[in-house]
Amino acid sequence: MPTTPHLLLQEMTREEAKSIAPQALVVFPVGAVEQHGPHLPVGTDYFTVEHVSRAAAAQVVEQIPVVVAPTLPFGSSHHHLPFGGTMSLSTETYYKLVYELAETLIISGFRRIFIVNGHGGNHELVQLVARDLTLKYEAHLAAGSYWNIAWDEVAAAGREMPGGLPGHAGIYETSQILALRPELVHEPRPHRDLRTPYVHSPVSPYRSQIHGSWQRINGFTDSPDLADAAQGQRYLDAVVAGVARALVEFYRATEAA
Repeated sequence: MPTTPHLLLQEMTREEAKSIAPQALVVFPVGAVEQHGPHLPVGTDYFTVEHVSRAAAAQVVEQIPVVVAPTLPFGSSHHHLPFGGTMSLSTETYYKLVYELAETLIISGFRRIFIVNGHGGNHELVQLVARDLTLKYEAHLAAGSYWNIAWDEVAAAGREMPGGLPGHAGIYETSQILALRPELVHEPRPHRDLRTPYVHSPVSPYRSQIHGSWQRINGFTDSPDLADAAQGQRYLDAVVAGVARALVEFYRATEAA
């Protein structure tokens, strides 16, 4: 993926980072290393959120000063440990890790941080980090999962999809990895009969956790064999556009603060 000068924090010198810090928005991608069914790589969330964050930043770099921090590969994924292939941090450790990494960006002079999350288990924790840091520092933070941030775009792109959005290691994520890293998708992909088409809404009145539910569905939702690389690219394009929109929207709000 093409990058522009000063887009990636890890490629900057300390003087370059210090110079841009007061004006720039830092995009901080966070993912996970966890099981994604018998067919997808355990780095699925990491690969996807890094691509989305860098591509979205590249889209807006001419509109706002933006820097992309290194992707945090590990997440809060204990619910996937029974399957193997998972590296996870406890709730408390993960919160503290993201908090301290974001805090050091603030101490280094950055005043605008957008945490882009790629794993459902991290969702509430990164939002708590954003809330708590803004209580302590004169800084502006936003945090959200990329499928929620770009929900309108994602739902439009997946209107005809027979499975759920976003699901886990199902049609949606498998399609994205077929577009991003097809060599890592193992065949044959599993099949599951789908009763009725549906689209999962990211807005729910409560969070439901059913003990043993992941084991009962063998760690993946809907039917990954129906995934398609072309559709995966449409999903990725939709997500990137939605996240890019949110980055500019957040930056403009901080200018008015």
